[in-house]
Amino acid sequence: MAIARPIRMLGAACILLCLFLVFQMRQDSPRSTSKLVHGMTKDPLLDPTGEPEGELWRAEDHDYSPDSEKTARTNAAIISLVRNEELGDLIHTMQDLERTWNHKFNYPYIFFNDQPFSEEFKRQTQAITKAKCQYELVPEAHWGVPDWINMDLFRVSAQMLEEENIQYASKISYHQMCRWNSGMFYKHPALEKYRYYWRIEPKVQFFCNVDYDVFRYMEDRNKTYGFTINLYDAPQTIKTLWPETRKFLAANPSYLSENNMWEWITDDQARPEHTKGGSGYSTCHFWSNFEIGDMDFFRGEKYEAYFQHLDRAGGFFYERWGDAPVHSLGVGLFADSNNVHWFRDIGYNHIPYYNCPNSPKCSGCTPGKFFAGADFLAKEDCRPTYFKYVGTH
Repeated sequence: MAIARPIRMLGAACILLCLFLVFQMRQDSPRSTSKLVHGMTKDPLLDPTGEPEGELWRAEDHDYSPDSEKTARTNAAIISLVRNEELGDLIHTMQDLERTWNHKFNYPYIFFNDQPFSEEFKRQTQAITKAKCQYELVPEAHWGVPDWINMDLFRVSAQMLEEENIQYASKISYHQMCRWNSGMFYKHPALEKYRYYWRIEPKVQFFCNVDYDVFRYMEDRNKTYGFTINLYDAPQTIKTLWPETRKFLAANPSYLSENNMWEWITDDQARPEHTKGGSGYSTCHFWSNFEIGDMDFFRGEKYEAYFQHLDRAGGFFYERWGDAPVHSLGVGLFADSNNVHWFRDIGYNHIPYYNCPNSPKCSGCTPGKFFAGADFLAKEDCRPTYFKYVGTH
């Protein structure tokens, strides 16, 4: 018996609907959000995420108005090293940070540049926020190539790195930026009166409403450093960083914190080829395009001596040592690991990586999603190693 045409159409529609639902389920499955690696069985960001425990400072309970003489703000600032031509991308970053956090607390912005800021840059950035904006020139003494660097050797080294497809190898300003972010920014006169900083960059996104004073959280808990994303670095760029670090530790054994992150720094199980390429350093590091830190730590005897040792070794120019691994080694070796905080509640993206919590305060990102792009990006996730040795605090 022939099936009536309306029944056939209804059946076809049901099949199409089922196929659509299966497709949607596959799209929303954990596979599309994060490929688990290095022994991590479940991404902690899939668990419901709330605010840190304990008493928190809130805008509704204290005076955070922009011009208050009795402000509840602590001595902290939002900082960014940025160029005039990056204005458009920086505006999007500021809009996100204002919408999710700073419109409540009005912490000042301090922008740094090795060239004078344009009036248009100043006008547009100040228009985004009620908080004060400050525009600073990086001193030539902080930005210029040190006189002990052999530029002929730099060019030869850069060519060798380019042959290994290392990005920005021959771009001198990139090396200068890495050096400045590693050991110069906190010496700028504009930051002398400040203790804490939140570093932001163009082309980043913030997804979650944060309703407490993050800087007060750092101060009240005696936190040294806060991060969101934890990655592996390219070993070719830091071949001598760990050997130079070991030299420094041999000369200054008392500087090593009793509660350090040695296992995270030297792990050779998750990516042994990286540890080998890094001369014993796992290459795990905090991705420093987001960092909230205590400048008293960086200004302190241990880190400053460490930076001076690295600076004289020349690796900021002869290799491509980044501020991310340098900060991470400094914090991981000389700070107490209990004073390092994973801001799991702050939704963040710098292409192509994410920190996206499972929280009703977040929108615009997928909980547990670590990357956007090709599957090979999954293996760059060093959080499992960090969680294994340090924890999720």
